[in-house]
Amino acid sequence: MMIRAKHLNRAAAFALATALLSAQPASAQGDPATVTKTQAATPPVAEKREHSYTHHGITISDPYYWMKDQSYPVIDDEDVIAHLEKENAYFQAQMAPHEALKDTIFEELKGRIKQDDSSVPQKDGDWLYWSEVAEGKEYRMHYRKPVEGGDKQLLLDENQLAEGKDYFRLGAASVSDNGQYIAYSYDDNGSERFTARIKDIASGELLDDVIPETLSGLTWVADDTRIVYGKANENWRVDNVRLHTIGTDVSEDVEIYREPDEGFRVGAGLSAQEDWLIIAAGDNETSEVRLVRADNPTGEQILVKARQKGVEYEVDVREDTVYVHTNDDHVNFRLATAPLATPGEWTTVIAGSDEFYLTGYELYKKFYVTEGRLNGLDQIQLRDYADAAIITPIAFPEASFSAGLSNNPEYDVAKLRLAYESMVTPDSIYDYDVASGALELLKSQEIPSGYAQGDYVTERLTITARDGTQVPVSVVSHKDTPMGAPLHLYAYGAYGYAVPPGFSANRLSLLDRGMRFAIAHIRGGDDLGRNWYLQGKLNERVNTFNDFVDVAKGLVDKGYTARGRISASGGSAGGELMGAIVNTDPDLWGAIGAHVPFVDVLNTMLDEELPLTPGEWPEWGNPIESKQAFAYILSYSPYDQVVAQDYPPMLVTAGLNDPRVTYWEPAKWVAKLRELKTDNNVLLLKTNMGAGHGGKSGRFTRLEELAEEYAFILTQLGVEE
Repeated sequence: MMIRAKHLNRAAAFALATALLSAQPASAQGDPATVTKTQAATPPVAEKREHSYTHHGITISDPYYWMKDQSYPVIDDEDVIAHLEKENAYFQAQMAPHEALKDTIFEELKGRIKQDDSSVPQKDGDWLYWSEVAEGKEYRMHYRKPVEGGDKQLLLDENQLAEGKDYFRLGAASVSDNGQYIAYSYDDNGSERFTARIKDIASGELLDDVIPETLSGLTWVADDTRIVYGKANENWRVDNVRLHTIGTDVSEDVEIYREPDEGFRVGAGLSAQEDWLIIAAGDNETSEVRLVRADNPTGEQILVKARQKGVEYEVDVREDTVYVHTNDDHVNFRLATAPLATPGEWTTVIAGSDEFYLTGYELYKKFYVTEGRLNGLDQIQLRDYADAAIITPIAFPEASFSAGLSNNPEYDVAKLRLAYESMVTPDSIYDYDVASGALELLKSQEIPSGYAQGDYVTERLTITARDGTQVPVSVVSHKDTPMGAPLHLYAYGAYGYAVPPGFSANRLSLLDRGMRFAIAHIRGGDDLGRNWYLQGKLNERVNTFNDFVDVAKGLVDKGYTARGRISASGGSAGGELMGAIVNTDPDLWGAIGAHVPFVDVLNTMLDEELPLTPGEWPEWGNPIESKQAFAYILSYSPYDQVVAQDYPPMLVTAGLNDPRVTYWEPAKWVAKLRELKTDNNVLLLKTNMGAGHGGKSGRFTRLEELAEEYAFILTQLGVEE
């Protein structure tokens, strides 16, 4: 990460603001040793306790409701903890015969990591900033040194901050403009409850300032005397922007904005010239932005344009002009400008297009950059302020790739830092010379154990879905892999997130064993434009599931693989996808990995006390108010649609501290599957008792979990070493 995170990006502004849960007491950590060997060898059978609920005249029985600890967010119910311990013990017992394979794969994965590595230094003002990771260390160290020469200075050592902790995650980090301080936040249990601290860089001493329960960036304003941040409320939602003055108690912090809509989240950051603080509020379909002078953050705020349901917009400011990226008159967004004096009067600069999906922009002193996708492939375009029709596209050598702006913290630049990769090309960092158009490769991901790019091939296919839609698929394999080989299929398919056709060194452990790997660019993501996303949300959600199934069947029809020889995986909303496809087409799959799966959709969308729920209604529907939404969600919710039939082998994961998909969703789902499934295929649930949504946090401990998944997939598919 680049330590000087300063400017507001709409997606980043709300990323932390969607987190929610409290830390768990030590009593909730569990001890698998309390489970007997006999119990560990037997699939746990969860107790059924009578419970039902009624909405819109429809009554639903939910006998595993008890798995939601009723003292949540504290999790101390002994029955709940005991059940999760039994599941973990069963997981360990079932995976024990595959320990050697898991260890082999782990060493492979570890061998592809450059143990002592560093990022490419980037200039920001008088300093060069970069990060390093040392051999054997789990976490990164962040440094800087003067541009004009001098010794490097340690900003943060994540290893030191993580010492003695089972989990650590660095959140926001920002150096003051005068270079004296670094403000940073951290989460040490996976619950996404961050604590912010301030460090004097020269002395290494921490200031007395402690800001608990932050879920936001940390933005320096008012000549580096104050920090802007967002504090989670009692429901763990960020509905505010607060101002902390260095050297004062947090109780004296000033609230400069409060959001009245419980479904909206709030974020703040600086404009390109760092003279305006941008306060953005929004949910999954509506935005509203305010501006206030960064040197006077408690001063008068300028409302850019009042919120209008379904209209999204984000802004930046250059001199006396406001730039607006919005979907108000075209689904694929347009770029407009407005005078700062009348910021709601928008004039089109780049019109919306059916062909080009305008995903974002960045302002610089002499030019600006637009990013987007054309036919599903990334585009980076330099444009002239005087004439937006003057476009300088940045060309890349491969037909299918993932590319975008990297970290460019300075406003006046002659070179742009870019990131590039493809299914066969490792992560690469370039500098693009604006004047000459030359691309200079600064760094390419090193794979110490070896990687011969020519040994692998990639292609982009289209598969016809059942409604006639052409769904893109990115496929990679070893050049010697025959047709009909086992194949792993991956997708996400929600929130407009496009899965890029990027590189993964980890993936080689499957490819080198004769498997193909495919990414299905299904609806629900915005791979082919904003409509592609809209066609997979709300009342069209099942298109996402159908696309994935139809891609799998299409790959079978084209001879790439065979029924029952396909493994599939997905996490979170992608885990919901896994739950849906095993209900509808269980015989297609040879193995399934469902990670922190969002499978109890109806119950979660009915629980408005959960921090995420009100903000999620625009994505999934509000079953509390709408009978139609209730019935539609019920029709596909994986937990509710489990039936008596054969299911494929499945590995399911959960995090006790997970703030996004609460642990009881996968736990309830697995319990119901165990009750109703008619096969003898293995079904495993592993709950990380001290981690959250992302699983374990260290770079090597993460690989152990991936090695477990790969070992599970390979053994279930019968792939030989």
